[in-house]
Amino acid sequence: MTSGRLEAFSDAVIAIVMTIMVLELVPPHEPTLAALFERWPIFLAYFLSFAIIAIYWNNHHHLLQAAATVSGGVLWANMLLLFWLSLIPFGTAWIGETQFASIPMAVYGVVLLACAFSYGFLVTALMRAPGQTATLAEALVNDLKGRISPYIYAAAIPISFFAPYVSFVLYVLVAAMWIVPDPRIERRIAG
Repeated sequence: MTSGRLEAFSDAVIAIVMTIMVLELVPPHEPTLAALFERWPIFLAYFLSFAIIAIYWNNHHHLLQAAATVSGGVLWANMLLLFWLSLIPFGTAWIGETQFASIPMAVYGVVLLACAFSYGFLVTALMRAPGQTATLAEALVNDLKGRISPYIYAAAIPISFFAPYVSFVLYVLVAAMWIVPDPRIERRIAG
């Protein structure tokens, strides 16, 4: 299988995940700004989750652009990532509807942590795929953001039980770190 086919399949799944998430946005029944403002937690949760999924999509695209080959291990690692990404709409709806309650925030953090680990598994599987060029390994040798992100998620999960808004800020912090795409792969491909 080519990396292009894997990328197309993943793009379709991610598009469906984003569509499911936006379908969870139910407008208020009253035609007032006050009624709309009451739904601010839902919109804030949606905004963060949309940004996180967009970040994964962007980095996934760059990752597969640099891949020369795709192995069976890569396919399964990619499916694991897509599985966890598909749970983001559930977590988004739950934290939004409960106004960032402790248990939903912890579950959301577990989903984000699992996404981060799954992405790391995908990177490792791609670098180990038979016939892979050194481009990925050279580009990702010092992946500081990739190493720090799971620790921040792991810290945010227990924090959510006594300070759920602090957990939300930590989730935003990770997204902010990744909002600017990692240029290392693009430089390697262009060079």
